[in-house]
Amino acid sequence: QVQLVESGGGLVQAGGSLRLSCTASGRTFNNYHMAWFRQAPGKEREYVAAMNKDAITTRYADSVKGRFAISRDNAKNTVFLQMNSLKPEDTAVYYCAAGERPYFFLSWHRAGWYDYWGQGTQVTVSS
Repeated sequence: QVQLVESGGGLVQAGGSLRLSCTASGRTFNNYHMAWFRQAPGKEREYVAAMNKDAITTRYADSVKGRFAISRDNAKNTVFLQMNSLKPEDTAVYYCAAGERPYFFLSWHRAGWYDYWGQGTQVTVSS
């Protein structure tokens, strides 16, 4: 079992930046591939970014490429999402997720592939 706790959300003006953190506890963090998803009101949960367990490979949704960056510190059991040049359409609840199933590189964008989720942190971008 893995427990995930997100932090760092808030209200920011368009063009601003936020850094989200997700700290894991319960099992060996570096066994897990990690990802960030988001869900806006009335919309389905969508993937944002993912990083493999060895912190070598990253994947991003087209909508955030060049603006967001995922990173992880395995020594601190924490994954980060640096969000720059924020837009009002980035407004959502952001969730981190962890998984260790096979075929991560085929499945990183699928919410159903991940086994553990945090409670979410609200990000609101004003225009």
